[in-house]
Amino acid sequence: MIDRGSGPPVVLVPGVQGRWEWMRPAVDALAARCRVLTTSLAGEPGSGNGVDPAAGFDSFVAQVDRLRERAGLDRVAVCGVSFGGWVALRYAVERPDRVSALVLVSTPGPRWRPGRRVERYLRYPWLTAPIFVGGAPFRLGPEIVAAFDGWWPRARFAAAHSLRVLAAPTTPARMTRRVRQARGIDFGAACRAVRAPTLVVTGEPRLDRVVRAESTLEYVTAIPGARAARLDRTGHIGLVTRPERFAEIVGEFVTGNEVPGA
Repeated sequence: MIDRGSGPPVVLVPGVQGRWEWMRPAVDALAARCRVLTTSLAGEPGSGNGVDPAAGFDSFVAQVDRLRERAGLDRVAVCGVSFGGWVALRYAVERPDRVSALVLVSTPGPRWRPGRRVERYLRYPWLTAPIFVGGAPFRLGPEIVAAFDGWWPRARFAAAHSLRVLAAPTTPARMTRRVRQARGIDFGAACRAVRAPTLVVTGEPRLDRVVRAESTLEYVTAIPGARAARLDRTGHIGLVTRPERFAEIVGEFVTGNEVPGA
């Protein structure tokens, strides 16, 4: 369990790769404004949590509960990144009295369904892994170029992020298993049940080549009272390419919805 910073508490839920270490710049930046609680998703080495076959996707919901309880908190803001947004959404619905605010960051929309390419990944995770990894520069390269001025800052970020990924590896099998587990959840119905103040964060539509910003923005109309914010000059991984701006957006929203004594 990672517990850093002080101020309004935020549980930060990682994406489908499951490793909190990939978000380290965002954790560090947000911890300057809030108390950040995070860990790798259940099933990942070092998470301290396994996936209960009977609970399926709700194993991740239970994991958020354990983080909150270990921190001695009654209520927390929950911020989910990409796949982690589904976990945060589900938690906000299942534990409404425990959530002070909900933040969804580049999360696949409530109507999202895997296309043919993603279906191939899901069906043959190990066989298609080289294709998935080989496509990363084409998916993420444009937003890295946009986020940094000059070749040296870009190269420095790419090297640092690559080292974070290599130091905390995941597996295609665990990633695809999580997507399959999420298929049993009706996220559209969940949206209508959300009562927490909600912020939906995207990168620039032209730069997010992982989850379409238009898909994420469906939550703005699906969740009562939700509002949107955009990370400029970046796409899907804006929380690590522009961590200070990410922390500013999320920190201000969480602080504005802090529950005294939580």
